[in-house]
Amino acid sequence: MVSREHKRAAFHEKLQLLRSITHSHALNKTSIIMDASKYIEELKKKVDKLNREITCTQERVNDSTLPMVTVEALQKGFLINISSGKSYPGLLVSILEAFEKLGLSVVQARATCTDTFHLEAVGGDIQVARMDAQMVKQAVLQAIKTSTKNSDPE
Repeated sequence: MVSREHKRAAFHEKLQLLRSITHSHALNKTSIIMDASKYIEELKKKVDKLNREITCTQERVNDSTLPMVTVEALQKGFLINISSGKSYPGLLVSILEAFEKLGLSVVQARATCTDTFHLEAVGGDIQVARMDAQMVKQAVLQAIKTSTKNSDPE
């Protein structure tokens, strides 16, 4: 008998907890459970909506992300790092052409151009004394902008 009353009290306590969590104003068990069911459905809809928003945001970020470019002046040249979550056709060629226009010869380079794009290059030449890291960065950014614009199917 005590066990049955204990179970009933525990059930009633859990029901009241469910009622408070779901913000239900119902008084009987069936109505509290129905309100909880509706509340769960609302939460599922909110989760679905948030997941769709996250997906859209991630797609926008991936599509609009221009590569990150850093240029560091070395004693006789520059260390150029370019990273992007997306690779574009002709991007590496455009960047190398920009180096050539600057009179900057590539002394050493490592590149990855499959799904993502990463280039680490050391460039230097006689004309290096006349340019600074900002000039190199601007030329590289312009080459990237031109390359990505030409590869967008609009």
